[in-house]
Formats: sequence, structure tokens, C-alpha cells
Amino acid sequence: MPVISAPHAFNEGSLFVDLESIFGYRLYLKCEGFNFAGSIKLKAANEMVQSAERDGRLRPDSILVESSSGNLGVALSVIAASKGHRFLCVTDPRCNLSTKLLMEALGSQVHVVTDLDGNGGFLGTRLEYVRALCASDERYVWLSQYTNAGNWRAHFRTTAPEIAGHFPQLDVLFVGTGTAGTLMGCARYFREWQRPVRIVAVDSVGSVAFGGEPGRRMIPGLGMSMRPPLLDESYVDEVIRVEEADTIRTCHRMARRGFLFGGSTGSVVSAATGWLARHGTRDLTAVAIAPDLGERYLDTIYQTNWLQDLYGEHLLDSTRTDTPWEEDSAKSASRGPGRRREA
Repeated sequence: MPVISAPHAFNEGSLFVDLESIFGYRLYLKCEGFNFAGSIKLKAANEMVQSAERDGRLRPDSILVESSSGNLGVALSVIAASKGHRFLCVTDPRCNLSTKLLMEALGSQVHVVTDLDGNGGFLGTRLEYVRALCASDERYVWLSQYTNAGNWRAHFRTTAPEIAGHFPQLDVLFVGTGTAGTLMGCARYFREWQRPVRIVAVDSVGSVAFGGEPGRRMIPGLGMSMRPPLLDESYVDEVIRVEEADTIRTCHRMARRGFLFGGSTGSVVSAATGWLARHGTRDLTAVAIAPDLGERYLDTIYQTNWLQDLYGEHLLDSTRTDTPWEEDSAKSASRGPGRRREA
């Protein structure tokens, strides 16, 4: 058992869950929620803060500022509190209440924007607010998770090697896409690895990260209302878009077996099990990444009234038996490296 003096010094990276007993397909889920920030974002936050400190951008009077729908805001709150930095998180109404309260409990300031941007999301509005802050006061230091190379480097150095160490015969990796930091770090690592690994990016229906029409997205985590600047599609073999209803059904199906995960994990697992069902092979070694746990979603995807108001009262009627991805199997197809076909 380690003895630590800073919260970011502990991050359990070697825990995987075998989901075969739940979904009938051999899929190993890498659990990234066991640290003091509760999510995979602690890795990127630590990398970006350390880089800003080395570069001299962070001074004693600096105020860290970042746009986040939740998990990165919490991770930066943890690190800022530990290191004595001030931190302002700019978020939007989709941020879970428990996440907002957690950031404030850690001493951070939270600003919630309410105006939609041109793509029907909040990201553009959040970024405008951050830019205005930085222009108004030089004390503000914006790490910019959307463009900061430290975002993907963190996963190149940690997440991908952790997976490779446990699964040297890895065949396919499923990664949720938000800022694309986790995706690009892992994809770059496995491009240089000892054997070919198929990289499957998972996105939300309504996200424009990989093109397509914008639409309503109520679950924070995956998806973007703009193309992620860090994204290089030449590293991605396939893209699968997941409906939020399928995300929720998958989350509840895992919860009924004792595994409470967040919305991003529901999307990734829904995509992964659907992909395995369509390809009909049992000899592949498949890994999916679970960015966080489910406690912060108790008032949203695990709250009956919230679900019924947004998705209808029959959303969970068949959670235990249905495999909704089978109905959409024709919507996603494989492709060779360098050519993407979206689902």
C-alpha cells in the first residue's frame, strides 16, 4: 500500500473488469476512476499543470482557468488545492450538480454559462468566456485541454502502456472521444507497438467531432460541438456513434450486476459489445476504457424522473434482455487503416 503526500500521486491503473458474464462477449474494461479525482482526467490535468509550471507560466499570483463539462474540472480542482493554485472552472448546465459541488468543496470557483453556441451546444460559449477572462487579466492561465499536447501525452506515457502490459496480445481498443486526448495518446502508442491494434473511437450521436449534424446531447463526457483540435483521424480505424438511450441502458445493465459506471463508460461499452456482436469472433482480445465511475451521475442517468422527462417512461423496460445495438448493426462497418467509415 503506497504512502502519499499529494492526491495526484495515487492513481490505480491496473484494474480491469471482465464483462463477459454480463454481455456475453469477452471484453476487458479498464477502470480509470480509482483516484482522488475519480476519473481518467487526473492524468491529463497533472501533465498539463506540470508543463505549465516547468515553462514558468504558473506564478504565485496565477489563476488557472479551464473549460470543462465536469471531470477535468474536478481533476484540476484536486491538483490546484494540493499545490496552492487558484482555479476557475467554466462549465455549462449539463455539468452534474454533484460535480459542481465537489469542485466548490475543493476550493475552486465555478462559472456556469447558459447561452448556446452556433452548433447548439455550450462549448463555444464556454471558450468565449475563457478567452475574455484571459484578455481582461494576465493572471489567468488557460491550460486549454482542447489544444494542449500534454492532454494526449499523458495517455501515451501512462494509459496505453498500462493496457499493453496486461494484454500483450491486444487486438482492438475502444476509446471514447471528447477532447480526443485519451484517444490520440493511446492510438499513437499502439501505432508504434509490436503488433497491429485496431483503434475504434466512440462518439455520441449529436456530436460533430467526426463530422455530421449537431444534435441534443444531455450526458456530459463524450462528444464535442466542434472538431477536436487534437484529433488526427489517420490514427483511427473506425468510428461508432452511440445514442444516449443505448448509453443509459448499458449503464443500468452493468449497475444491475453491481458495477456503477458513468455515462461515457456506458457509451464505450455499448459500442464495444455491439462491435463484437457484429464481428462474431471470440478469439479477439478486446479492451475498452472506462473514464470514471457512476456516483456523480446519480441525479441524472440513474435518476428515474430525469430519465423519463428526457427519454420517455419506457426507456428501461428491457434493460436486462435487449441488446439495442443489434438493431443498428448495419449502421457501423469496419474499415482498413487510414480509411474511416462512420456509424
